[in-house]
Amino acid sequence: MAEQDLKKKPSTKTAFFLGIFGIVATLLMAGAVVYYWEWVHGLGAYGYVGAFLISILGGATIIVPVPMLAVVFALGRVMEYTWLVGLANGLGETIGALTIYMTGYGGGSTLYYHTHGRLHTAYERLMKLMERRGSLTLFLLAAILNPFFYPAAIAAGALRFGAKKYFIITFVGKTIKGLTVTYAGYWGLRGLLRMLGAPI
Repeated sequence: MAEQDLKKKPSTKTAFFLGIFGIVATLLMAGAVVYYWEWVHGLGAYGYVGAFLISILGGATIIVPVPMLAVVFALGRVMEYTWLVGLANGLGETIGALTIYMTGYGGGSTLYYHTHGRLHTAYERLMKLMERRGSLTLFLLAAILNPFFYPAAIAAGALRFGAKKYFIITFVGKTIKGLTVTYAGYWGLRGLLRMLGAPI
């Protein structure tokens, strides 16, 4: 995308309302995590549904840390269908991450021109990378444990990355990450319990 294209604000009301919705949804979920912290922390007790719900919160609330990975890791050992925990995590995170995409869709280019210094330079490089290798970048950042997926999701929205394409790529990447964490929990906890003498 040329620089003049990035300077253009979203030309439709839809883009504006999507951006507002994304921001409001993120803030509401962050507030819910803080207010209902004990309930969020106890979602692991709800099994697959708990993994799904906490993953939605973890995928959307970039402001407040959610113990999503810890819950998914632990559920990988205690649930009968380990792969289903990873799938629930991948789907939940992807749904949550839609709010980040919508925020970028409505105001990502504004963020581009209102950041300064190193933050601006980093965001500019990410935007250029997303322009050249958007699908691959998004997939890798979704599939690997790292903090850079969220700015990439904002950039995807700002660059008008197709919502359906964004959802599919993010879902595949997040599911791979979820399965990795889940099976790490399964084999890691199993090995630890064996070391402690548990008959498993």
